[in-house]
Amino acid sequence: MNFKSVITVAALVCSAQAQQPDANAILRGARMSATLTQLDKSEPLNGNLSKNGKKSPIALFLDGKNIQFQFNENNAWRVFHMRLSDDKYDLFEMSNGKTQDFPAEKISQPIAGTDLTYEDLALRFFYWPNPKFESNEDVGGQPCYKLRIDKPKGSPGKYEVVYVWVHTKFGAFMQIRGHDKNGGLVKEFQVEDVMPIADNVWTLKKMQVATCDPATGRRISITDVTFDAPKKIAPRGLH
Repeated sequence: MNFKSVITVAALVCSAQAQQPDANAILRGARMSATLTQLDKSEPLNGNLSKNGKKSPIALFLDGKNIQFQFNENNAWRVFHMRLSDDKYDLFEMSNGKTQDFPAEKISQPIAGTDLTYEDLALRFFYWPNPKFESNEDVGGQPCYKLRIDKPKGSPGKYEVVYVWVHTKFGAFMQIRGHDKNGGLVKEFQVEDVMPIADNVWTLKKMQVATCDPATGRRISITDVTFDAPKKIAPRGLH
């Protein structure tokens, strides 16, 4: 390869790097969609967790890194508050008018017997630093950016690496796959529909959450997650 060819190759590499999407910007947009920063803060997002024919109502009050959620278990409501930052989270349970610390080791426990954990509901991994752009891929026929996010050392939770697919047009996440320290697939989130909450801001409407066997990647059990559209906005599907 002559000197002129080396310059040409270097120029092509620099051009490709310059055009690579900004992973941090993509993830910030996905967080905005997931945490409903454009939604009226006084209005909860209501929905259901469904597994094996059993439904558990849930309600989320979301404001960026402040998340309050409650779910119905055994005909009683359990209420939680989570404060998130880039390097830590604080989770509290509210009971009998008191706020109590929620143990970090329970962050990976199932909610109401479903495949969704406290970590999943809060999308804690969306706040891990240094996401990396992997590629452009389609998910269910929808164009997406694929990101890789590695868990910071010392952080709790069962995921070591999480891959997130974010819709290139809507900015909402379309698929998430969480892997353990050996690379095995532990959990898979597959979005089936999204809905608008503001101009050019979309969020989750319907999703499947599957627990997987890390040795084979096969699905062991599935929970359906659905949310009602905000009252002020009519629901719309993917186009």
